[in-house]
Amino acid sequence: MKEMELFRQRFEKRKEELEWLYMELYGTKGLFQELCQQLEDFYKDRKKELKTIDKYREEHLDWYKSNDMLGMMFYIDNFAGDMNGVKKKLDYIEESNVNYIHLMPFLDTVEGRSDGGYAVADFRKVKPELGTMEDLEKLTEACHKKQINVCMDFVMNHTSEDHIWAQKARQGEKEYMDRYFFYPDDTIPRQFEQTVPQVFPTTAPGNFTWLPDAKQFVMTTFYPYQWDLNYGNPVVFNEMMYNFLFLANKGMDIIRIDAVPYIWKELNTTCRNLKQVHTIVRMMRIISEIVCPGVLLLGEVVMEPEKVAPYFGTVEKPECHMLYNVTTMATTWHTVATRNVRLLKKQLDIVNALPKDYVFLNYLRCHDDIGWGLDYATLGEEGIGEVSHKYYLNDYFQGYRGASNSRGELYNFDPISGDGRFCGTTASMCGIEKAGFEKDPEAMKKAIQLDLTLHAYMFMQSGIPIIYSGDEIGQVNDWTYKEDPHKAEDSRYIHRGKMNWEKAELKEEITTVEGQIFQGLKQLEEIRKTEKAFVSNADAWTIETWEPAVLCIGRYYEGEKIIGIFNFSEYDKTAWINETDGDYIDLMTGKVRKASGVDIPAYSFYYLKKKKA
Repeated sequence: MKEMELFRQRFEKRKEELEWLYMELYGTKGLFQELCQQLEDFYKDRKKELKTIDKYREEHLDWYKSNDMLGMMFYIDNFAGDMNGVKKKLDYIEESNVNYIHLMPFLDTVEGRSDGGYAVADFRKVKPELGTMEDLEKLTEACHKKQINVCMDFVMNHTSEDHIWAQKARQGEKEYMDRYFFYPDDTIPRQFEQTVPQVFPTTAPGNFTWLPDAKQFVMTTFYPYQWDLNYGNPVVFNEMMYNFLFLANKGMDIIRIDAVPYIWKELNTTCRNLKQVHTIVRMMRIISEIVCPGVLLLGEVVMEPEKVAPYFGTVEKPECHMLYNVTTMATTWHTVATRNVRLLKKQLDIVNALPKDYVFLNYLRCHDDIGWGLDYATLGEEGIGEVSHKYYLNDYFQGYRGASNSRGELYNFDPISGDGRFCGTTASMCGIEKAGFEKDPEAMKKAIQLDLTLHAYMFMQSGIPIIYSGDEIGQVNDWTYKEDPHKAEDSRYIHRGKMNWEKAELKEEITTVEGQIFQGLKQLEEIRKTEKAFVSNADAWTIETWEPAVLCIGRYYEGEKIIGIFNFSEYDKTAWINETDGDYIDLMTGKVRKASGVDIPAYSFYYLKKKKA
């Protein structure tokens, strides 16, 4: 089939729905026709190699649901200096069994007003210190040669105040003011504030910023230098889709849509999860399927499970290909702090009951803070109050209560509500930092074991596991961020430290912390890749252990069954399971054993595979 015939076939198949959604939202035929012409132009500009990938993935729609997918996320400068540096580290990434890298925000921002790169000043320019768009293309080409997928952030809720649109809007040009939310006085902003929650009540209170030079209020949901885009304006949607396709054509395999629930604003609502958001995401999915069907949409929806799942869309009208498993991540650390798996088991049961086509990204830590958005209704049944428990969790992970070995800092703590987010690396939260500082070998042994057990548990969840760069060698908190005036006020930089390549050199030395964690994770990753019960769409369920500190997860696929048992306590425990269907093989040691009344050491785990008759 000729190239343009394939495009027209895809376009005609999806045009009717795209046009219906666009006209329902905007009602402007002219701009829809402009959008359609641009789709064709971006398709023509797409490289032959990328079109080949597109065609393969169209024919293998489940390509990303296999059990060999493992992601790693990192800031380019912290990981390897610049994009060319990352290219030189691809062998290390391969050694780490990683075939999916998430390049944290690398588009042009202004230092001091960047929010970690999420305040984009130019969607078509790389930060000069990181490289150029040409360097980006060379990096993605090198990744594809090694079968490594590349993910990037697409920040579509807002632009930086330094973006050309914002600059022109500030000067009073109506065309550009209409791309944001401007108001000459506080009448309408005050109405919004009555129903719209604050994202950062401590560091950036309110949802509007007064601009003295322009004598206008502008909507700023996140920080004052991040101006919310008005997606009620079809020009904004069109232009942002052109930016989306421009970036897709640079070789992206996954595009992470930042802050998805926020992108539609409406008076007398929370401005979260409105139905128009789903219309926009559905149109993005259609546009992607027309121009670049090999590209996946990853939605960042930091909400409770019932609000997250709708962003997958439906079988007939899908939206995001993948979503973050945020609540399970937060509940995991709650479990570490309480040594009680009840809430985590319930959370996993909810996720496991969702359609198997849903793919979650599972992680222990990421670039962001941990917010304690837990199921407080369930915790309330045990007499646990929301405010008091948030205080406990924040105290625990700072190392103040609960026999904690964790170290880290709070972010945006509100003493009135008790709300606060926690910052720290996985290793530091597991006690590796404390044990190293105190030179306590026994404590270090337990901390390493907890770190590996948490990763083993994460790998057991359905979906794609993601590790944050440095976690593979047990990298601890970077307290030097306080010395940088551009970072000192943002405690999230404590877990965004530079990759320590000297420590990484120790990854083969089993007597070191780095070697024990790297080799331990490597063994887990190899097991996950070779055992088909780890595929994303396998049956998964939890098993009652009759021990509050022990979690048990079962997985089954095409006649193969694996049970994972995880002890969240610093004490030896017994999992009172009774799987009477024969012998099991311990996948870590190769020993044969029964899966009943399993004694499990402190902070340890078992992967038990049902032995075939």
